[in-house]
Amino acid sequence: MKKPNTAFLSQAAMIAAVYVVLTYVFAPFSFGEIQVRIAEALTILPLFTPAAVPGLFIGCLIGNILGGAILPDIVFGSIATLIGAFGTYLLRNQLPVLAPLPPILANTVIVPFILHFGYGVALPIPFLMLTIGIGEILSCGVLGIILYIALKKYKNIIFVPVS
Repeated sequence: MKKPNTAFLSQAAMIAAVYVVLTYVFAPFSFGEIQVRIAEALTILPLFTPAAVPGLFIGCLIGNILGGAILPDIVFGSIATLIGAFGTYLLRNQLPVLAPLPPILANTVIVPFILHFGYGVALPIPFLMLTIGIGEILSCGVLGIILYIALKKYKNIIFVPVS
């Protein structure tokens, strides 16, 4: 297995830091039954660099810890972001409009169970899937695609090759 290079580690760390800051700054609507986690827009970044996958996972992990999340949320919420980021990376050679689907699906399926069983939210899981899904569509789908369009023409300047 190849050792990660400095560019890879630097990009992953910067993406993690931005994720944490966005989660913390927008904490009032980054957590709860109805959430639009602005930081989830960053799940589009695996289209530009593989370093985004671990960066998003670590950023979500730290963001959940700093946000006061319970242990199941810290673990499984972060895993949902990891699954979504890895899925986006796998779609990097497809249509960019498909890239938000993995994080939307991963979070829509996993987070409602965390809310229901971990936090004791009394709402039915299908309703929580609807509210989380809408929030993910807004953050990953709408904001993520806007971020993609904004970064696309600068990708060779911002994201130094990490191979």
